[in-house]
Amino acid sequence: MSNIQRLLSEVEAGNPAAADQLLPLVYDELRRLAAARLLQEDPGHTLEATALVHEVYLKLLGGEQPREFVNRGHYFAVAAEAMRQILIDHARRKLTVRHGGQCQRLDAPLELAGEDQDPATTLAIAELLNRLAEKHPRAGQVAKLRLCLEMTFREIAAALDLSADTAEADWAYARAWLKRAWQSG
Repeated sequence: MSNIQRLLSEVEAGNPAAADQLLPLVYDELRRLAAARLLQEDPGHTLEATALVHEVYLKLLGGEQPREFVNRGHYFAVAAEAMRQILIDHARRKLTVRHGGQCQRLDAPLELAGEDQDPATTLAIAELLNRLAEKHPRAGQVAKLRLCLEMTFREIAAALDLSADTAEADWAYARAWLKRAWQSG
């Protein structure tokens, strides 16, 4: 059992010292994932990778009820979803009238990854991902991991306990579904 897995088990058992020992082991990878995700946001994004990592870590282990993590891959998959939710909440705050934002129809084509996204696009894509996950949970989960963390199919397969071929097939389906849903508005 790896140190990370052992510490995750201890955190689940309620050992607060284990959470303190876990952070140095996962910090660099969480920071790398956060930096990669933030590259997809607007250049003027006010949230930095370090702050995102700290918010994710608190969300995962700072609650009153400890979460259960099956393995290291599952931990990072849950971290990816937490990052996505934090960025969505951040985009929503930026779009509120108080912060000068206004919701409007987006006519730009859906670029699934690697492009700068304004808050309205981030929210629109998040809404589509949620709709996909409601109708097709596994494909939705694969799409979230692929888009939010740019995980490889092998990484997705390990996190979700699938084969890499299944993850790739689910991604092909999810991508087609997202494009069709985007175009139909």
